[in-house]
Amino acid sequence: MAHPQPVPCITPEAFQDLLDRQHPFSKILRADIQEIGHGWARLRLPPNPDNQRLGGIVAGPMLMGLADLALYAAIVGATGAAEAVTASLTINFLRGAPSGGIVAEARILKTGRMTAGEALLLPDGGGDPVAQVISTWSIPRPRGA
Repeated sequence: MAHPQPVPCITPEAFQDLLDRQHPFSKILRADIQEIGHGWARLRLPPNPDNQRLGGIVAGPMLMGLADLALYAAIVGATGAAEAVTASLTINFLRGAPSGGIVAEARILKTGRMTAGEALLLPDGGGDPVAQVISTWSIPRPRGA
């Protein structure tokens, strides 16, 4: 018997509103928030020549920003903790990211005061991952706790 999936703590629309109000720097990426679940998220970095480095591949800092944002969406989806902050992020670049869109698929592996997650970055049109990310996040205690 299948167990019902927990309801995410935030919708993609509410997450975009959160970004617009509290994280205006996220506008640089122009990421599409495709889906947010309870502990997972899927975001897409649209094609943009400004995101490319020499050789026509997507620049590493843009990939890191996309992964960090996808993991943040997954954490808020699981915990509702919009105050979460990145404690560490390690990225393994596996191959050059083609100039088209890039999709980040993030999932949370452990929640708690220190929350851990991973993300795969994939070419929008399909194919092998271009990068793999692992990250830990600090979840602040609720006020008064």
